[in-house]
Parts: sequence; structure tokens; C-alpha cells
Amino acid sequence: MALYLVAFAAGVLSVLSPCILPVLPFVFARQGQPSRHGSLPLLIGMALAFAATASLAAAAGSWAVQLSQFGRGLALLALGVFAASLMLPGLAAWWSRPLVQIGEKLAAQQIQRRWLHSALLGVATGLIWSPCAGPVLGLLLSGAALAGPDTATSALLLSYAAGAGLALWAALRISAGTLARLRAHWLPGERGRRFAGAAMLAAVLAVSTGLDSRLLAQSGGWAGLGSNGLESSLLQAAMPSAQAAERAGNTPAPVGDSAPYTSPLPVESTRPSLEGGTQWLNAEPQSIPALRGKVVLVNFWTYSCVNCLRTLPYVKAWAQKYADSGLVVVGVHAPEFAFEKDRRHVEKALQQLNISYPVVQDNGFRIWRAFNNQYWPALYLVDAQGRVRHHQFGEGGYAATERALNELLREAQAPSTATAPAPNANTVPDTQGLGMAADTASLRSPELYLGYDKGGSLRLAGRPAPDKAANYQPASLRLNTWTLQGNWTLMPEWVQANEAGGRLALRFEARDANLVLGAAGAGPLRFRLTIDGQPPGIHHGSDVDAQGYGQVDATRLYQLVRQQGAVKQRTLEIEFLDAGAQGYAFTFG
Repeated sequence: MALYLVAFAAGVLSVLSPCILPVLPFVFARQGQPSRHGSLPLLIGMALAFAATASLAAAAGSWAVQLSQFGRGLALLALGVFAASLMLPGLAAWWSRPLVQIGEKLAAQQIQRRWLHSALLGVATGLIWSPCAGPVLGLLLSGAALAGPDTATSALLLSYAAGAGLALWAALRISAGTLARLRAHWLPGERGRRFAGAAMLAAVLAVSTGLDSRLLAQSGGWAGLGSNGLESSLLQAAMPSAQAAERAGNTPAPVGDSAPYTSPLPVESTRPSLEGGTQWLNAEPQSIPALRGKVVLVNFWTYSCVNCLRTLPYVKAWAQKYADSGLVVVGVHAPEFAFEKDRRHVEKALQQLNISYPVVQDNGFRIWRAFNNQYWPALYLVDAQGRVRHHQFGEGGYAATERALNELLREAQAPSTATAPAPNANTVPDTQGLGMAADTASLRSPELYLGYDKGGSLRLAGRPAPDKAANYQPASLRLNTWTLQGNWTLMPEWVQANEAGGRLALRFEARDANLVLGAAGAGPLRFRLTIDGQPPGIHHGSDVDAQGYGQVDATRLYQLVRQQGAVKQRTLEIEFLDAGAQGYAFTFG
């Protein structure tokens, strides 16, 4: 229920986004008509179109996004016709004649025509607005794309659209008196209608020519920072986060404390499955029925995810410590980026991370869906009878997970020849490097995607040009924004430096700054990093030396900065000394 309320509230906040500005003339054009003929059908049509377009994108992937853009073009054409109709009554009479004839057969002509006009205008407006997706809508679409669309996702999208519609309705009601006075004194009769038509037509031209995007890029960046920041805060407040899990679940219990749980571990699911994986690594294919009698720890992860990498030391330590007590660990590698689907990349990561337990590539997310999972990382404990009895979403909760693991091993009554686990003994693994827990007290930067599918906070002196090489000049940076300099190509998942000397800069506040990097061709590719214009010195990460030099030798997560001492805001700049470097996402800790 909480997520539905978050989606609704985020929809309300989306009215504050700068990208709503081109929509307002279309909405206010219905001002002055009765609600049941003007604003109500418009807002219903807009919300339905908004939710339908987003649902289509969630269900069908990239081709649906292209279809959405095609629909957006048709919507702009329709809105242009609406605008011209306000200015030219003859045109309105001509195109609406067939609709009027249909309306005469269904209901009273005038009521039907006004209602239908407003509803069609709302549908077109929804198609224009739908690309303005904030963090909450992005989360819903990502979840639907991974787990498959369902009624819950559609309901969440409708909640988001309903919130947006309510906010616009409130704006209409609040401004009714002001618009009425303006119309009475300055825009009476025919002149007011033509002024509304001109405003709508200007908005259509601004959207179709990209003028609105250029203005927003020059004033605030790539994805609109205003409402997105509010939405992100709302989402973090309402949903369990990895940081909260770290604080609440990583308090170790006293060694030897054998106090049992106040209630038995509940049965969370009786249908876990490891079937449907793409490829098994480190072992022959495993299955839950074949592992009956064993306790199975299933770890959903992906090798470029910093949260997953910070969990791995515990998972590896448990695999070694409890192997003789009846524990089997299975890693389910569910890729976030396309490069993580490549078996060669995963095998190389397993070697570098020293992972020897069975890992299955779940490129089709079939195992992910069987567990109804939604998180990276996620841990599930399956008992000796094949039932899920405990889970942990996100980082943290290590002590609680290990206590549950001990309890399930005792339930399984391991053979006397096996080494019995010490009750509630807490494992203390080596968590240096990328495995070190995040410094949540100083963490002020969220994950930042660089590809335009989920990217945000890019600041440039000009307008971005997706999918083609272009020269860019940087703009001034604010906290949690980034910029480019040189010749780059902006792609759905990454940005690519096309020439040596390309620069990528970021303003952040965190102890650690990491970046998922790859190469377009054969590597390694060299780069040099500065912090506030100086070599990093003692603040360098594990993939950079004190002078700031590093190289891209594989597509993976690179630790660039680990601040020593007090953490403060920093500007990180990377100069790529060779062409072809690809940046995917910044993460922090």
C-alpha cells in the first residue's frame, strides 16, 4: 500500500517538473467550461493515455518506446489541429463534423461534442507528457521490465497518473478566478479564444522543434532536477533502502548467544525454482528438488553492482564456513546492463572475485520471476524441504541472516559427521576494497546512470544529441550532476568518448566514488583522474594510483575515489587518454 501512496504522491509532485510547462496551455484551454465537459474528460483522457503509454513501454521494451515517440508525433499534430481550430472556427467545424454526426446518434450533440473534444485533447496531452518520467515512474517501469507486466504494475502506473491529474485539476481550480478576470478584462470572446489557440500552437512548435528541451538543458540539465529531487526523497523515505538495512541489520549478536527467535521462521514460499537459467558456471545445473536435505542460500546479484559486491564477502565466507554443515550457496547472476549477459565477462568476474560456488546466468530473468524478486542484491534461504524461510533485500542484515541460516541448519539435523555450526556465531569477513560497507553517515549522492534510458542530471552548455557523435561543452556543476567535454556519443545504456582527450566530470559527496566502465574496442584504455583539479593522492581508489592514472581493462566497476578523513563535496574529472571508453553508471559508498 505504501508504494501506491508513493506513486500517487510522486504523480502530484510531477506537476512541478519543468517538462510540464508545454502541457499547461492545452490544459488551461479547457478553462471556463463545466467540469464534466471540460477539465474532467481532459484529465481522464490524459491520465489514461499517460498510464497506457508507460504500461506499453514496460511490457514491450525498446520498440514500444519508439512507438511511443511515433505516438508523440501524432499527438503534436493533433494538438496543432486543436490550436488552429481555436483560431479558425471554420477548421474546427470541418474536422469535428464526423465526430458530431457520431455524437448525434449516441447522445445530445453539444454535450457529446464538448466531452469528446476534451477527452481527445487529454489523450494527446498525456502522450506529450508521458516521456517526463521521474524516479518513481522509472522504478515502476524497471520493475515491470524485469518481472513482467502485471496488474500491480498497471495499478501503480494509474496511481501515478491519478496523482498527476489531481495536481493539474487543483491548478485549474486555483487559477479559475485569475483566468476569468484576465479573460473578462483583456481576452473577451473571440480574442480570448484566439489567444488560447496561439498559446497552444506556440507550445506545439516548442515541443516539436526541441526548443523546450534546449531551454531546460541550458537552465537545469538532462532530465529536469526540480520534481525529480522531491520524488527521490519521497521514495527513499517510504521504501526500505540498502542504507536502512545496513544500519538496522548489521549489528552483530554476541558470540555464543543461543537465544532462539521469539517465533519460528515463517514459510514465505513453497515454490522456489532454479529452472530456466541461461548457463551454469562452476558446477552442473542445480535444482531445488535435487538439493532437498540441504539448506540453500540463493544470492541474486550482478557483477557491476556495488551493493552486490559489498554483500559478496559475507556470502563467500558463509559458503566456506558452513559447507560441511549442509549449506549450498547458489549465485543467480541477473544482469542490469547488456554487457553483463556475456558469459565471458561473467566468467572473468568470477575469477577476479574468487567465487567458486555454483552461479547461474539468469539473462531471461526466469529465476528472478520464480522468486518474485525485485532487488539487487537479494538473499533467500531455502530450508531442507525446499521452502523459502528467510530473505534479505539490499545490503545489511548480515547478523540476522546468519542466525536464520544457523536455525535452518539445526532444523535440517545435519549428519553427526558434519561440523555443527556454532549457534549465532557471527562471521567477520574481509571487507576491504569494494567490499567495505558504505559510509551512510556521509553519503549524499545517489546512483547516477549516464545512458539516456535512465540517465539524469547531465549539464551541458548546449542540447544533448542522443545516438550520434557530437561535440559538447561543459556547464557548471551542482551537487549530484555531471557533464561532458569533447566528442561523445550518448546511447541508451552508456556514453562513449569518441576521441582521445574526452572529459567526464562529476560533483559528488561520499566517501567512495565508483564508475562502471567499458571499452568499445580492444583495450586497455588509459585515463587520468583529478579531484578538485589535483591528483587524488591519498584519496585515490583501488583502480587509480596516487597520480590519478588508471586503465580500463574490462567492462566492470572501477573504484575511483576513497576519501580519507572528513568527507566533503568534491569535483571528480576523468580525462580519457584513448578513444573508445564507455561510461555506464556512477555509484557511491
